[in-house]
Amino acid sequence: MKKGIALAFLLLGILNFSTANAQAITGDSIFESLSTNPGDPVRGRAIVASRQTGLCLLCHSGPFPEERFQGSLAPELKASAARLNAPQLRARIVNAAYFNPQTIMPAYYQTSNLNRVAPKFAGQTILNGQEIEDVVAFLMTLNNSN
Repeated sequence: MKKGIALAFLLLGILNFSTANAQAITGDSIFESLSTNPGDPVRGRAIVASRQTGLCLLCHSGPFPEERFQGSLAPELKASAARLNAPQLRARIVNAAYFNPQTIMPAYYQTSNLNRVAPKFAGQTILNGQEIEDVVAFLMTLNNSN
């Protein structure tokens, strides 16, 4: 009996983990925040510029004068922020392949239907929900800069 209850809780935990990472894209957006806290644009900027966390600058360029090498494979971040609102940006960070199956951009907040994931990273997202919200908050500040 105790094993059955423990198994039920384990399965419930696995299902909740999978559901937490399966964000519903409605149209071209994810309207619901991935975190209970608002995004912090300062932390978001650090994630985008980080060569260990977000790795965004491998493909994108942006307003980072301190970063000597920036990518040219993907849209400039300020241009993306100018044409997309926060829910649209959130959806693209969560799973860019939903919009373009040929994209090289990884799904930052997905744990299933991925290709070539090293076993030690299986079941993990690249960024957590708060980090996604921080990045979105930073990108939204680019609309206000000159």
